[in-house]
Amino acid sequence: MPANNANDPEHPGLAQVKFLTVAEVATVMRVSKMTVYRLVHNGELPAVRVGKSFRVPEKAVDSYLRSAYFDAG
Repeated sequence: MPANNANDPEHPGLAQVKFLTVAEVATVMRVSKMTVYRLVHNGELPAVRVGKSFRVPEKAVDSYLRSAYFDAG
């Protein structure tokens, strides 16, 4: 299996993706880590597995929050 690098045509710019830990996502979203795990396991928030941990692309968090935005007024 070839190593992934920034010049890989299947994953352009992958090296520029900023990944957040579950704890960082929880802080940004102001929810518990368990809520983030639930979102990841339900497929509502995309993530990659690194060993036993998950990493969430920062843009995925932004996208999720935008789609979940509720205008009460």
